[in-house]
Amino acid sequence: MDIGVAIGDVRGPASLTDLLDQARQAHDAGIGTVWAAQAMGWDALVALTAVGARVPGPRLGTSVVPVPQRHPLVLASQALSVQAATGNRLTLGIGAGISTFTRQLFGLTFDRPARRLREYLDVLNALLRGESVDHRGETLTAAGTVGVPDAEPPDVLLAALGPAMLKVAGELTSGTITWMTGARTLAEHIVPTITGVNQKARVVAGLLTCVTDDETAVRQRISEQFAIAGQVPEYRAMLDREGVAAPGDVVVAGDEAEVVKQLDRLRDAGVTDFLAVPYGSPAEQVRTLTVLAG
Repeated sequence: MDIGVAIGDVRGPASLTDLLDQARQAHDAGIGTVWAAQAMGWDALVALTAVGARVPGPRLGTSVVPVPQRHPLVLASQALSVQAATGNRLTLGIGAGISTFTRQLFGLTFDRPARRLREYLDVLNALLRGESVDHRGETLTAAGTVGVPDAEPPDVLLAALGPAMLKVAGELTSGTITWMTGARTLAEHIVPTITGVNQKARVVAGLLTCVTDDETAVRQRISEQFAIAGQVPEYRAMLDREGVAAPGDVVVAGDEAEVVKQLDRLRDAGVTDFLAVPYGSPAEQVRTLTVLAG
């Protein structure tokens, strides 16, 4: 199981200096991949370009870029630009976006997300390979090509939780990225569903992670701070599958031995890549990086 670390907004407001420091700390600890989320702060692809230009070595990943706001011609150009600027180190994680946010913040339609992503990926994959597209489909129109010298097509992953989206991920991408999804749900639902379509599928599991002497308090704080994740239908469904009440119940937390045990459980569930989001005090985050690197 490859272990990577999130940098940037998902860990709190971050300056460019913060991004670079977090990436360097992870790389110096021996962690091979840094991931950036897309929220309402840093653009994930810009953040990774800035980091990749100044921190040689680590692989780079988006986790994830919502695509309703980005036409595939735009996203293909952005992704290939990152590849050219960073020496082809990008894994492009994309997703349909959170339904509530997509409707309320952007006023965009969110019906038939699996159907939309299937069509989107047909176009995006062709563009990333340098092919010309002339697509006039049910949910998308795209005509043109994208060319960036020295850029290779990045590995593409699709955020997927439900069976229909996991099928799309298995058929049209290299795998999936999950968030706030526990080990039992990964083992019994996510992994068997996607590997039933693609036996070689990557399963990237993203979870808040904290090595701490007060596990109970950390889980309580996370449940309060990330309470909205327990209300969003997509994540609520995964928490219900897991049989837990709140986001704090699925995070990786505890002392060194307990965190290693929880990481082993994720590996045994079939997770190929663990995306850790270090949480807690500066001292707890240093302890967390040490365990993750080990």
